[in-house]
Amino acid sequence: MSSPSKRRDMDVMKLMMSDYTVETINDGITEFNVEFHGPKESLYEGGVWKIRVELPDAYPYKSPSIGFLNKIFHPNVDELSGSVCLDVINQSWSPMFDLLNVFEVFLPQLLLYPNPSDPLNGDAASLMMKDKNQYEQKVKEYCERYAKKENVVGTPKDESDDEISEEEYSGQSESDDEVVGHADP
Repeated sequence: MSSPSKRRDMDVMKLMMSDYTVETINDGITEFNVEFHGPKESLYEGGVWKIRVELPDAYPYKSPSIGFLNKIFHPNVDELSGSVCLDVINQSWSPMFDLLNVFEVFLPQLLLYPNPSDPLNGDAASLMMKDKNQYEQKVKEYCERYAKKENVVGTPKDESDDEISEEEYSGQSESDDEVVGHADP
């Protein structure tokens, strides 16, 4: 590679050409969201998350910033900010890694093998160490509540669909009341 910008362009294009849905922000390739599915045979299987990726100017020599936009219950993910505690991204990043590594290896490994001894979410870490069954149930509840495909929509077309759905939902509530009101007389 002759420059970091060419490498950045190539890595983003590889990600876009793969099976991941990539949504650019501000028509650039330094900030984008990626649809990420929980790994098979994990507590997170079936979950869908929107991951925010920000590439620094010095990428690939400096690691990308990675964060979950919808909630996830995990010892190494901050519940409020979505920040990820992952050594390979935060401390031992190498230009040998690329964005596909992040989504095909690093994030799946994080979800498959949480590390409660180095938490960003103390509640998740504590629960995981004290009551594994309750921890697993809470992970599944979060997946059910926050990690569904409809929580990840974000293209302009999808947003307008959501607005229509909300209006229809409000309209149904009002029309249901009206129907009840008209049915009585």
